[in-house]
Amino acid sequence: MFNSLLHLFFPRICASCNEVLLRKEAVICLTCRYTFPRTNFHLYQGNPVEQLFWGRAPVKAAAAFLYFRKDGNVQELIYALKYKNAPEVGEEMGKLYGQELKESNYYNDSELILPVPLHPDKQRIRGYNQSESFARGLSQRLPASVENDILMKRDATGSQTRRSRFARWQNVESVFEVTDNRRVANKNILLVDDVVTTGATLESCTQHLLHAGANSVSIACIAVPYK
Repeated sequence: MFNSLLHLFFPRICASCNEVLLRKEAVICLTCRYTFPRTNFHLYQGNPVEQLFWGRAPVKAAAAFLYFRKDGNVQELIYALKYKNAPEVGEEMGKLYGQELKESNYYNDSELILPVPLHPDKQRIRGYNQSESFARGLSQRLPASVENDILMKRDATGSQTRRSRFARWQNVESVFEVTDNRRVANKNILLVDDVVTTGATLESCTQHLLHAGANSVSIACIAVPYK
């Protein structure tokens, strides 16, 4: 009875469409789960996300779960994850995408899942790293563990939103570091982030991991802008 009253006055809403969740739904409603604009990039090589890294970083595979459109449901989802204190959104997206990545031959040998790190000051303000919550969801479906202290961000950088592709790369070229090369040596790494645009941040992280001795780096993100 108490739960029913609580739901009446403080209804749980879908993080994507803002409709009231049914009793057995969690975080994201069933309608959104089945109508998400999936890319299916994880099923084939040479997809548009992989192409971002051609000639820039030798990634083994790269993909994003959903297409991101301005003012669409996926944008609402990402906004909730990053700015509405909703790390559970990232974890739920990780579980959904992890289930699909299991169908791909390109991700089944991943040994470590590393989230793109936030600068400690920014993480302190937000309270969590949204990419880490996505990583933890993935780890519930993939046979790989999450490590959040191997890849670190040394310097705070400004927003990447209005920068050109080259300016974004310059902005992040030397701000990341691997804290212990021995932990990534000869490992197959799955590097994860929330949204991939130009790929500059992921490129920088990939280069550091390979320089530290990683056997391979694959990339998985929640969303990529629709073009």
